[in-house]
Amino acid sequence: MSKNVRLRAFTLTVLATTTLATGAPALAQDDADTNNDDTSVNNLNEIIVSARRRDETLQDTPVAITAVNAAMLEAKGTVNIGDLQGAAPGLLITQQNSGAQAANISIRGLTYADIEKSQTPTVGVVVDGVTIGTNTGQLQDAFDIAQIEVLRGPQGTLFGANTIGGVINITRAKPTMEPGVKAEFTYGRWNTWAAKGILNYGDGDTWGIKAWYFHNESDGFYYNATRDTRDGGSKGDNYGASVLFEPAGSGFDAQFTIENVVQSFEPVVSNLANSSEVFCAFEPAEECNRNTTTDLYTTFGQAAISKYDAPNATLTMNYDTGNVTLTSITGWRHSKEKQTQDFDGSSVDLYYVDRRQKYTQWSQELRAGGNLFEGLDYVVGGYYFTSKYDLTQWSRVFGFAPDVPPTEFDENEQIVNGKTESYAVFGDFNWAFAEDWRLSFGGRWSHDNKKLTNRFATDGLIGSGDANFSKFTPKLGVDYRPNPDTMLYASWSRGYRSGGFSPRAATAETASTPFQPETVDAYEVGAKLTFLDGNLDLNLAGFVSDYKDMQQNLTLPGGPTGNQTITGNVPGGALIKGIEMDSTARLFPGFTLTASAAYMKSRFRNFVTDGVFGTEIVPFDYSDNRLIYAPKFTASLNANYDVPTSFGSVVTNVGWRHISPYDEQISAASLTPITDGSGDVTMVIVNGNDPRVRTTTQDLVDASMSFNFDLGATEAYFRVFGRNLLNEKTTTHAFTVAGLWSFGMALEPRTYGATVGVKF
Repeated sequence: MSKNVRLRAFTLTVLATTTLATGAPALAQDDADTNNDDTSVNNLNEIIVSARRRDETLQDTPVAITAVNAAMLEAKGTVNIGDLQGAAPGLLITQQNSGAQAANISIRGLTYADIEKSQTPTVGVVVDGVTIGTNTGQLQDAFDIAQIEVLRGPQGTLFGANTIGGVINITRAKPTMEPGVKAEFTYGRWNTWAAKGILNYGDGDTWGIKAWYFHNESDGFYYNATRDTRDGGSKGDNYGASVLFEPAGSGFDAQFTIENVVQSFEPVVSNLANSSEVFCAFEPAEECNRNTTTDLYTTFGQAAISKYDAPNATLTMNYDTGNVTLTSITGWRHSKEKQTQDFDGSSVDLYYVDRRQKYTQWSQELRAGGNLFEGLDYVVGGYYFTSKYDLTQWSRVFGFAPDVPPTEFDENEQIVNGKTESYAVFGDFNWAFAEDWRLSFGGRWSHDNKKLTNRFATDGLIGSGDANFSKFTPKLGVDYRPNPDTMLYASWSRGYRSGGFSPRAATAETASTPFQPETVDAYEVGAKLTFLDGNLDLNLAGFVSDYKDMQQNLTLPGGPTGNQTITGNVPGGALIKGIEMDSTARLFPGFTLTASAAYMKSRFRNFVTDGVFGTEIVPFDYSDNRLIYAPKFTASLNANYDVPTSFGSVVTNVGWRHISPYDEQISAASLTPITDGSGDVTMVIVNGNDPRVRTTTQDLVDASMSFNFDLGATEAYFRVFGRNLLNEKTTTHAFTVAGLWSFGMALEPRTYGATVGVKF
């Protein structure tokens, strides 16, 4: 899609939404149930969000934010938060099966696609106030969620150090304090089925308890030609309970939640190796030089299995003294993983691993909020986080011995132990310094200690590191409200992501040398506009992100296999610019149209790092490569129509999401050596990323129709749904490995199914 076409599409999306809404008459209030416990809708069109750790309406919050409530999620037949990809401007959420519940999340072109526990995400996923510290575990189930808020841009002041791209803030439904049951069963393509149930009980006033059990499984959408069977199957269980205690008239409430996630799945990769790579010399011809669309769904690898067990607990307490509200959020998460994987994706035994790891995190947040005086409110607090993990990896490289477990084949397994300890203090203030004007300011001081030990079982210690990183990250913004339906705002904020050590380092020097923190200075201007008595919301934002010392994975020589992957910093960083729109129009009773669009330009600045050319280490210039997970244009359009009937209602939902092509790895399409007068190579120019790591254009069409039956005290529903109805086929993750081989993972093809449920 050309630049002019992208800009024209962006403009037409805005104009279409505005024209449709302004052409409709002023509307009366909908007949929506404003007492539904599964939504955060307060009155008709006021969506309450907690993006700034305060309860504010969406249109009063001077932050680029998209809110999705429970009704919207259920209408889409959403499985997990990955189904939100493209629904918010500039948002990508793709799954990576190298780790359980692992997500690659990108907002405004800021991402870090790595499942190692020592690496931290650039986009934070926060569940009931607790940040998930790694990419693993971020791909949350969408059932029983009250609301999801997608906050775009650095959110470090209130949400912590590693949120330079933004935050996905998930709020799950609270116990209702009333006796009740909700249960549903879903069956779909690929022999996929899910059974979910929620039980509520309480006294209706002071206490309530909620217990749940979810189960899902699938045969997978890949076909393994070597073993003549479906591939990529999965099975999962999520169960737990939550207790809510609210003594009447006390101003105090407490909620304690404990749950466990148990999963097993077949980690599958598609073979993307070509004739220029070493592995193809050992593989059957039909398994190499395959395409990155339809061929992805045929696999050749050996059987593999991943098992994941992840209990967690959260305790949230609030006390409203009348002048100050005190909040405490305590979080604990633990995971245990055992995963085998055939990374070469071929029928030949070339690279097969067995990875076993444990991870534990604790976090504690204490904060206070209130008004210092009329016109000045605040949120201040402190935060503590600690995590530790251990990883042992056995590798069978060029083993040609598929029947020998890696644990027996590899007597020199790699062992990595890591620990993080962080603490921070923060403050966020709003000052109405003049009529219709408000100043927002604040900051966070963060300190991180990172430790990592890397060794081989036989060869002994590779190296270890212990480093401290500290940073103060301020923010400043101003907004202007000339009337109740208009807000204009401008802001500057600095995001910070801690440094650390490379978990895949294979030499003493690289294992003990830390990579440094990265920062983003984000400048944003925006407008939040409401028309037609609240029936049209139109939000616009423009931003510039100045990305400094960007952390990137790089392949360098060294170690037992000849190459190693380390994390380093891009000195020049990158510059990202964009404009965004999202809109909601309630055209007539029961009908809602939502739209979003984002156009983004990004480029590296002075991305020069060492690499191997021939037998020499020389500078490689990647400055002309694309940033990863940074599509130039994304757009979405979603229509939801709720029609009352004699038996209840029929809800139809149709959505379209457009995502232009984007790259998934910093790699090399080709190299141009630069020589001096004597013929020595002084620099190598990298001519863009390898085309195999680039997606196709995606136009994802989803639809569902729900029949809701009012049976007195019981509600029942039947829903049919389809996702990716145009059957788009492309990669969700692709990787090339130092001239040895390449692999990828596939987008779920067209799927469909039906759900039946009951609630009373």
